Amino acid sequence: MANLAKSVLHVAVGVIVRQQQVLLALRKASQHQGGKWEFPGGKLEQGELTEHALVRELAEEIGITVQASSPLLQLRYQYPEREVFLDIRLVTEFSGEPQGLEGQAVKWFAISELDTIALPDANQPIVEHLQQHFL
Repeated sequence: MANLAKSVLHVAVGVIVRQQQVLLALRKASQHQGGKWEFPGGKLEQGELTEHALVRELAEEIGITVQASSPLLQLRYQYPEREVFLDIRLVTEFSGEPQGLEGQAVKWFAISELDTIALPDANQPIVEHLQQHFL
């Protein structure tokens, strides 16, 4: 019998900040939660540390080199089709100019306007945390 249990998707998420702004990337329409803006990052590989996964993912996706990051939040979110565990790090220093290396749009948004932007449901606690602690 096939295993029908849903596995938890462990994701390293980067909250990249500069001058009261954060960088978001637009999810492709074909992706889960497509057409919404998200904090960049990606899945951890087997045995990979969150910090290393984030450095790798941000280099691959948006072309930056993380120079300083620290733990920000950890949260679980249950979508109807999958559960995600977001391991969120605050990126305060990086080199390179962010760009969508996988064809996605990237844009800086003011922290104060994040609650007006279409984000995946799992990202709402991140927005709340940022607006409480950075405004």
